[in-house]
Amino acid sequence: MNGAAVTPARYGFMPSTVIRLYSYDETARRLRVSFVSGAVYDYDDVPLELVEELAAAESKGRFFGSHIRDHFPYRRVFSEGGSSGARPGP
Repeated sequence: MNGAAVTPARYGFMPSTVIRLYSYDETARRLRVSFVSGAVYDYDDVPLELVEELAAAESKGRFFGSHIRDHFPYRRVFSEGGSSGARPGP
């Protein structure tokens, strides 16, 4: 091994009409959300406990809209079709 640090990460596929999948970098506290639209956003400073609640939520899109979207700094990292910087999520 080359001695590079391995960053703990969590991944999840969502049974959701809004969210395709997510990944979470525990060290950076960064949640990456891929939407069914093709857009991908990073959310900074998201606590692990909130990501675990998202994974357990009955409605992923509703939980995301109520507890994550507009509550944490975010930036778009990818969008199929390159549309404008619209607000992410449902």
